[in-house]
Amino acid sequence: MPSAPRAANPSAANPSAANPSAAAPSAATPSVADSLRIFSGETARIVESFTGADAAAALDAAAQHIGSAPRVFLLGAGRSGLALQMTAMRLMHLGLTVHVVGEVTTPAIARGDVLVAASGSGATAGILRSAQTAVDVGATIVCLTTDPQSALAELAAVTVVVPAAQKQDHGGTLSVQYAGGLFEQAVVLIGDAIFHSLWKASGASADELWPRHANLE
Repeated sequence: MPSAPRAANPSAANPSAANPSAAAPSAATPSVADSLRIFSGETARIVESFTGADAAAALDAAAQHIGSAPRVFLLGAGRSGLALQMTAMRLMHLGLTVHVVGEVTTPAIARGDVLVAASGSGATAGILRSAQTAVDVGATIVCLTTDPQSALAELAAVTVVVPAAQKQDHGGTLSVQYAGGLFEQAVVLIGDAIFHSLWKASGASADELWPRHANLE
């Protein structure tokens, strides 16, 4: 008896039918290199925005508060928090006493300390609660946000305004990147720039900073 005809398998002729993500990109889809160029242009625009007197003064004020604080605490949610962890590491290399909020060894914040908080919207509930606690005990807030009128900015002594899209903004006007990507990249750059300025002002050499690098790796 002849075998029954096999049912047609559309995915055999068209792999993307079984795996939509495998579909061929459209002509408008940027390559990875194209995306890098787009991101480079967006971050360059962010950097250029800080050439204005007010924006530059905010950066300098942030660095002054961080560099002179007895202890520096850093707080962010999600990728913003990960970006600030990079800043925390660099400030530790500089010899500052630094704590990342949420780590089990992080102590209570106190009067005179500085809390660096990053929130694109400036309205993240957990960050606002922590910022209010810091203000209540007499600590100083330095915030990075896209919204100078946000609740976080109102609590801050220094507000660094980053002209990037919030993660809920899907319009693509300020950035074509997904969900706050440009803001998070800016947090990394600003943190490194603050470190670099403080480092050069300290007069310490790279060799002097090097012994503070982790040796339990």
